[in-house]
Amino acid sequence: MPKTSPESYQAHPSAYIDQPCEIGVGTRIWHFCHVMAGARIGRNCSLGQNVFVASSVVVGDGVRIQNNVSLYDGVMLEDDVFCGPSCVFTNVINPRSQYPRRGEYQQTLVRRGATIGANATIICGATIGRYAFIGAGAVVRGDVPDYALVLGVPARQVGWMSRHGYRLPPPDENGMMVCPGSGWRYRLQEGKVTCLEDPQECAENESGA
Repeated sequence: MPKTSPESYQAHPSAYIDQPCEIGVGTRIWHFCHVMAGARIGRNCSLGQNVFVASSVVVGDGVRIQNNVSLYDGVMLEDDVFCGPSCVFTNVINPRSQYPRRGEYQQTLVRRGATIGANATIICGATIGRYAFIGAGAVVRGDVPDYALVLGVPARQVGWMSRHGYRLPPPDENGMMVCPGSGWRYRLQEGKVTCLEDPQECAENESGA
């Protein structure tokens, strides 16, 4: 992995950036952050105060990570993910101090555009779907569908969210839902939501991708 030039991103003097690592152009790294060697962070990201990024973590473009978040080995964030303050990721399902489990890390994948609320906990091994919305304080123990809104301890799905961050109304008889903020249309079919304003997403779903 090549050494990233500090001229391509902005880092506060109190941040520790171990080399070699990859940090994209336009990314901002604030007070007391620690990025370990081997980490890969995309373009135009924002890491708030006291964020830790482990060596095998991959962060996409346009990701916003608020204060006091640790991304441990096995965590992968796709483009445009939002991580609220003090949200928690794990990478071992049954940790014990006496019995190290470094070889048992499980992957956690957060798909494009998803939001994780403040103080939420994501148990390792889960996949958070595209544009899903995890409410503040929720504890997620398994996979979350695209566009799903989940709340509580343990987290349960209570509805659907639009890309623009608005709760979608109940579907009509044709499974249609319209975002109250943007007017974009969504279709619920066989438990899966598709954004009809995105031709690529419609094509993927029609092909079974």
